[in-house]
Amino acid sequence: MATPLEVLRAVADPVRLAVLGRSVAGPVDVQALAAELQLDERDVLGATGRLREAGLLDSDLALDREALRGVARELPRVEAASATALAGEWSEEEAAILGRFFVGDRLTEVPSSRAKRVVVLERLAQEFEVGVRYPERQVNFVLQLFHADYAALRRYLVDEGLMTRADGVYWRTGGRMAEAREGAAGGKERSHGA
Repeated sequence: MATPLEVLRAVADPVRLAVLGRSVAGPVDVQALAAELQLDERDVLGATGRLREAGLLDSDLALDREALRGVARELPRVEAASATALAGEWSEEEAAILGRFFVGDRLTEVPSSRAKRVVVLERLAQEFEVGVRYPERQVNFVLQLFHADYAALRRYLVDEGLMTRADGVYWRTGGRMAEAREGAAGGKERSHGA
């Protein structure tokens, strides 16, 4: 059986991915698929051969569902966020909220409940140092590492007073670690360009 990495390498090609998608419905008709994709039949045959080598297609060129399940079982388990893995002190309730909305370092969804959203935003605010000024593109980059809707997260951070914005520059003004904010307030502000 192929490892998850070998399977990923096998499907990381548009033609092989199209073949695999077609195989979900049943055996792949190489001629029909080649015509539909406007490809040479040899390209589609090559893709089916590579997917068979990876164990994803059976001899009839249909998806081997059991092999796919086996690969899924081999994938590493991602732990939900825990209070101990996150900077700052989190109550049990806050840690449960973070565990609900984060898988590893990814935010799975932006909470619709304001109370839960504020907890998530406080976690995200920790990605920005107090006293450092960030251009908008850098704020976008950091937030995009957590969730695709970085613009909404950026807006929420400002709306909740966790960050302040002026002239396309952002800086952290709220959230956990109040003593760090107080120490930075007395010192010289730094700029962080990208």
